[in-house]
Amino acid sequence: MSDQKAVVYYNNKVAGYLSKVNGKYTFQYDEDYLNEENYPSISLSLPKRKQPFESEKLFAFFYGLLAEGDNKEIQCRMLKIDEKDHFTRLIKTAGENTIGAITVTEVG
Repeated sequence: MSDQKAVVYYNNKVAGYLSKVNGKYTFQYDEDYLNEENYPSISLSLPKRKQPFESEKLFAFFYGLLAEGDNKEIQCRMLKIDEKDHFTRLIKTAGENTIGAITVTEVG
């Protein structure tokens, strides 16, 4: 999969969109989420702003949502995901039952 997209939720509200296109990661806040003063940034490293965030690696905040060690190995084996494919691991495992208010679901 060269292009992947996901919706990022904060307490079940659409907070923004995460994508991986040609190996480059982008996170963009949803305009309605940005305009609501009572909704916080999803993390300190991704403060609310109109401009998209871009990175060559999966943002550390999202990487922190991923399982490690034995749990990572089990998830990858069961879901048939390459252990180095962090984006796919994120969208396949962070859709529910995450620690904290953030969930991530695949688009399409």
